Amino acid sequence: MNLRIILKNPIFYGIKEEDLEELMVFLEARRERYAKGSRILRMGDTTERMGIVLSGGVNILRTDLWGRQSILDHVALGEVFGETYACLGGEPLMVDAEAAAETEILFLRIRKLMTEEWGNGKKEKEMPSGEHARRRLLQNMLYIMTGKNLNLARKINHITPKSIRGRIESYLSGEALRRKSAEFDIPFSRQQMADYLLVDRSALSAELSRMQKEGLLTYRKNHFCLHPEFRNADE
Repeated sequence: MNLRIILKNPIFYGIKEEDLEELMVFLEARRERYAKGSRILRMGDTTERMGIVLSGGVNILRTDLWGRQSILDHVALGEVFGETYACLGGEPLMVDAEAAAETEILFLRIRKLMTEEWGNGKKEKEMPSGEHARRRLLQNMLYIMTGKNLNLARKINHITPKSIRGRIESYLSGEALRRKSAEFDIPFSRQQMADYLLVDRSALSAELSRMQKEGLLTYRKNHFCLHPEFRNADE
């Protein structure tokens, strides 16, 4: 396991390389590879492990009783998933996690951080380095989980507009703002974009085509370029 590459992940920010190997052993780290479309976690299962995307990506899916799927979130390179269920322990998953491409995941038994006693009330500077690393990992997890709550709030904003165009504009505007560029790639296929925005794929494709003809944007597959007129599209 290449510890230097793993240390670049935000969840290990502030943790020294010499402490990481011990931390990996403590959290029973293991790496798994998945083919595109493979299920990584299944709805109804329980887990004590969270996943970190080392390559590829993961789609978080919700499936209803009739088999219809919607994408709740996309977990990109370096991001984590399953941490809430892993921390709680024993709580059945309400979602599926699916490999969006050829994907490698680092799994950590993160629940051990929640169940083991360590620190014994010592000040941080008095703690052994291994215990300091565990505390820092918990702090980093809190920061990341806060960011994921923000992503969920973004999705709620994107699906609030009643019209398909309104949802497209909200999503693409948000991506442009987040990337600080009017030209960017999105992590979804057209069907996945439709699932994420909770709209019909054919209706989504038709609306994108109209917007392109109107000069609001250009696109090819998952690559989009927003034109200056885009911001005034709804006025």
